[in-house]
Parts: sequence; structure tokens; C-alpha cells
Amino acid sequence: MSHPSPDHHPAPTPPGRPRRSIPGAGLAKGLAVTLRTMTRKSVTEQYPDALPELPPRTRGVIGLFEENCTVCMLCARECPDWCIYIDSHKETVPPAAPGGRERSRNVLDRFAIDFSLCMYCGICIEVCPFDALFWSPEFEYAETDIRDLTHERDKLREWMWTVPAPPALDPGAEEPKEIAAARKTAEKLAAAQAEPADPQEGA
Repeated sequence: MSHPSPDHHPAPTPPGRPRRSIPGAGLAKGLAVTLRTMTRKSVTEQYPDALPELPPRTRGVIGLFEENCTVCMLCARECPDWCIYIDSHKETVPPAAPGGRERSRNVLDRFAIDFSLCMYCGICIEVCPFDALFWSPEFEYAETDIRDLTHERDKLREWMWTVPAPPALDPGAEEPKEIAAARKTAEKLAAAQAEPADPQEGA
């Protein structure tokens, strides 16, 4: 019977071949992770009983500030998905002063967004020159029918009031002119609707 010489060494393990590990080491590591997780406090949020605290720049849905919209169509033209639908008509405005010229302006008839096509890129909000579109953190607008995901301007206006206010650059800064003008217009409309009808008109 032959014996190996003292100078003989075992051949090294070829590269690429996995080394033998201790049996059950992977199972032990998995059980250790499970035990560590079991001892930690759960952080599950019980939605919808507890609403999540979303960051202020959340891209949930797009709100429409209708008073600022001039029907310039930039948002619809730049939308890569063509999911914005706008209809309008022209209206003649009488001169502001005697002897002045009449002006024509665009009046918004329809503003709708099909959220089944929207990819939330935000291009429409960025290109709007009059700040009529804003991101709202609202996200609860799922529908059972895909055709109901086309939301009209009334719904987009409701979402506008869920848009968080931007951080003020200066605590003593005055209110933006656009918001002040929209507020005055809304107050005038509310005052006109609240005025009682003149009893002599029906006589």
C-alpha cells in the first residue's frame, strides 16, 4: 500500500466552486432576523382610521385655481399624454372708460384631466405662466370604472383647497396679488348672491 510523500499537499479548491458551509447556517441567520423583528414595536398605520402624514411636496392630484386660468392652452399642448381637455369661448368686454375700445377675452367652459392617462410628470404645472395648477396631496380618488377617472373643473377646484400653503419668504410680506384678486372676486359674487331682490322689480 502506497503512502503520500511528506511533500504532497492537497489540491486547492478550484475558483468559482462554492466552499462548504456549516449545515443549517442560513436557517439560523433567518431565525435570528425573525427574532429581532418580533421584539421591535410595530409601525403599521391603521389606514383609513389613521391618515398618513404626507410631505408637503407630495404629488397626489392636480388642483385648478380657476380664477388664474386664461385659457392659454399651454398645459394641454405640453402634456405628453394629452390627458388635459379644455373648451372655451370668446366674450366681448365693454370698454372700461367712455370712448374706449371693446376687448375680447377667453372664457373657460371646460377644464378636465383624465387621471387614467396622467403620469404625474408635473409639466403642466411648471409651464403654466399664471399659477393656475398646483399639486395637492389628496390621493383618495380611486374609482371602480376607469371612465370615472376623468375629473372636471368642479372637482379640480375642490382639490385646490387641499393644496398646502407655500412657506412664506418673509413673515411680513403682503398677500399675493393673484390671491387677493381672486378673494375680492369671490367676495363680490357672494355679496351679489346675498343681496335681497328689490320688491319694486316685480311690480
